[in-house]
This record gives sequence, C-alpha cells and structure tokens, in this order.
Amino acid sequence: MTSRPRQLTIPLASPPLHTRAAFVESATNAQALALVERWPTWPGGVLALVGPEGAGKTHLATIWAAKAGAAHYAPGDDLIALSGRPVLVEDADRAGDEALFHLINRAPTDGGLLLTARTRPTAWTAALPDLRSRLNALTVAELGEPDDALLIAVLEALFRERLHRPAPDLYAYLLRRMPRSVVAAREMVRLLDQAAGEQGRPLNRLLAKEVLDQTADLFDD
Repeated sequence: MTSRPRQLTIPLASPPLHTRAAFVESATNAQALALVERWPTWPGGVLALVGPEGAGKTHLATIWAAKAGAAHYAPGDDLIALSGRPVLVEDADRAGDEALFHLINRAPTDGGLLLTARTRPTAWTAALPDLRSRLNALTVAELGEPDDALLIAVLEALFRERLHRPAPDLYAYLLRRMPRSVVAAREMVRLLDQAAGEQGRPLNRLLAKEVLDQTADLFDD
C-alpha cells in the first residue's frame, strides 16, 4: 500500500519585520518610497499610499508611522484623542466620510496623515461634497505589482535570514507558481525552511513542488 505524503503543519507565521532595512526597493516602489520619505513636507500634510494587495503598503506605512510617531486610526476611534499627532489610516476607503473629512482638515496642524488603500482616492465613495473635492486633490504615492526583480530580492533576503542559499533556478520556479506578493514570498520561505528542517532535505525545486502541492489552498486567491 502506498502511503500518503505527510501534510506539513502550518503554525501561525511570525509577525513580519516591517523596518526600513527590511524594505526592498525596486522600480515598482521607488517613487512611492520617495514620496513617503518626503514627510513632513506633503502638500496639505496628507499622502495617499495606494497599490494592490501584497505590494508593500503596510510595510511602508509602518515605517512611516514609526518615524513620525503616528497613531493608528480605526473606524470608531475617538478623533479627539488623536488630535495633535500624525495619523495612519489603513484601508482608508472604508474609514467613513466624517472621520476622513476631519482628519484631512487637521493634517497640516496635527503633523501629517497617511492614508492607504488599494485604489486611488478619486475612486473612493464619498457622500460629502467637501470630502470629494479633498480626496480628488490628494497627492498619491502608487505601488505597482511586485516585479520579478523585487520578488527575487525579497526571497533572497528571507532565505539569507534563515541561512539558506538556494540554487538560482529555485527562484524562477517559485515565481512561476506562487502568488506575486511579498506576503506570499514570506510565507513560502517559511514553509520551505520548515520542510527542509523537518525532513532533513536540501532546499531545491523538488521540495518546493511538494510544499506548493501540499499547501495549494493556502495560496489560493
């Protein structure tokens, strides 16, 4: 009787390291990085950071928040309690009209406001006419889909952290089969490192194929 391949255990992943040193710069994010780093000279004190899922919005926003000493706003938070300090709003297109209107108005005196979303502010729903005009006028920093150069650089850095130096052909193989996001790259390296350690095997394309096959549902879009 042929035994079924052992399924990998998938423990909760460690929190990603969202530091400036860990941020990999490439042609797809260099312009956005430059705009974020221009704080506190953003026009009107506000910058909208937009891009697809997995492009690095949270990483870049976290870098800025740490540098600026920013508070994180979530729907329902007390706006008065946030007064007088920079503010980060992730998924800003779902933050609510009243909150966005007040935060944008206060940004020049509060030290800055960074808004993140997948789409440009011109596409956000806004029932308040005054908010609509403010959103349309915002400066936008746009992150593109991660390109091959960025994903390979991220994979290389993550493998180095775990003391691995895979053969170059592994990178091309992974890029063809895994989702094209930094989040997926981080999880893929974690799973490969785990499998190589548990099974005492080299980290190569054969192991990568097995890991991808056994965790296909994890990487489903």
